[in-house]
Amino acid sequence: MQPRNMSMSGVVDLAAVKAANEAKAKAEQARAEAARQGGGGAVAPSGLVIDVDETGFDRDVVQRSAEVPVVLDFWAEWCQPCKQLGPLLERLAVEYNGRFVLAKIDVDANQTLMQQFGIQGIPAVFAVVAGQALPLFQGAAPEEQIRATLDQLIEVAEQRFGLTGITVDPGADGGSAEPQAAPPGPYDSLLSAAVDALDAGDFAGAVRAYKNVLSDDPGNTEAKLGLAQAELLGRVKDLNAQQVRQDAAARPGDVVAQIAAADLDLVGGHVEDAFGRLIETVRRTAGEERDAARVRLLELFEVVGSDDPRVTAARGALARVLF
Repeated sequence: MQPRNMSMSGVVDLAAVKAANEAKAKAEQARAEAARQGGGGAVAPSGLVIDVDETGFDRDVVQRSAEVPVVLDFWAEWCQPCKQLGPLLERLAVEYNGRFVLAKIDVDANQTLMQQFGIQGIPAVFAVVAGQALPLFQGAAPEEQIRATLDQLIEVAEQRFGLTGITVDPGADGGSAEPQAAPPGPYDSLLSAAVDALDAGDFAGAVRAYKNVLSDDPGNTEAKLGLAQAELLGRVKDLNAQQVRQDAAARPGDVVAQIAAADLDLVGGHVEDAFGRLIETVRRTAGEERDAARVRLLELFEVVGSDDPRVTAARGALARVLF
């Protein structure tokens, strides 16, 4: 099934003043109740991903949504796209560290919930915020699209409903307190060769080495970051910086010129300038040109790293432009 955007326009209704005030009051009451009971409200990382059925939906989803956005993943064992999307959502739930909770719902075992949400195909992803449901997207969407949608959801939940997420206790899942040393990976030699190539200015060689790792291990974080850096350095090595900046200033509507200038901005350490330039380019363009600017922005996110607060802020800005 091809991914299909599901508009966030329902947020307008969710953000009505009355609903927002009620949501904030519910969140405050929930936090106060937790404090009275002597609990800090912290959950284990494993508690960020839960299985939900019809009998526990009110407790696990509706009530919890007064504290934190709850993302619903409607799936089934026979659904191949679900097997692609599910692990990604689970990884993002842990990465976002309490900014949302992921609730997984098996549609075969919960037909009533499927009907109530009007689901016609799976995977389908919804959110519940302060007891109100809204659709997010359908299908195995690309990771960057999912991140942008989640960033927008979190922003809406915080700004309009006062929901800032829940506290996560990394040690609550138990296990040894002493971290175990990871055994040497099978790609150490390739990764070392890639670093050596980068140091020598052989950016094409570094790209090849990183791609060799990713061909066998697409999720290798070190290789993904290294590839993004090597490709960026390879793009800018022969650029005339002065000419690129003159072209970008003289032709603000020229997507190619703005992309080249953004690359130079990032290499020069002007991260916010690079992100802002491309977000503005996305805003003012359409079609293939807009997509080119968006893709390059996502590539620069990879260079900086998803944990960087500047990337988080830029993802939110991009989401506001796209939706």
